[in-house]
Amino acid sequence: MSDVATAIMDAAEARMRIGGFNGFSLRDIASDVGIKSSSVHYHFPTKENLAAAVIRRYTDEVAQLLKQKLTTGLDPVTAWTQAFRGTLHSKERMCPCIAMGAAAQDLPAEVAAEVQRFFSMCLKEMVKAGLPRDGAARLLATISGAMLLANALDDRKAYDQATRDLIQEAELSAA
Repeated sequence: MSDVATAIMDAAEARMRIGGFNGFSLRDIASDVGIKSSSVHYHFPTKENLAAAVIRRYTDEVAQLLKQKLTTGLDPVTAWTQAFRGTLHSKERMCPCIAMGAAAQDLPAEVAAEVQRFFSMCLKEMVKAGLPRDGAARLLATISGAMLLANALDDRKAYDQATRDLIQEAELSAA
């Protein structure tokens, strides 16, 4: 992938984290990157193509991050909770998949499929790491909801309050 395509995706991801799919236009992205709109269209013919590419890349990055965390010996609950917490405490603050997940039924099919792929990957990897299916769903719902709550309230501590019981349960299970 070219440096320009990467810069386009980075700019789109930053805007998607704040406003979801409707939070940007290809003109916005061109302006952010300092290129002409035609250059954005050259790399990503449609807004849908760009958004889907961003979510596909993000999903792959999260999967890789979690594999690395799990190789350190962390239990899956702690690993996933810390990973989502890390996003919340980064300058971006919001997972683009969570930002768009609430509106998944209104997204273009190509984008909705990538958002669904993210959540399916999370569940699959949680189960693969040893959580029962219902435990994985509970964990994903809790950490996703906690991130959304912390962003809505502009209070990062809300995430820790919402996930505290999960971490305590994981620590007790490990003991």
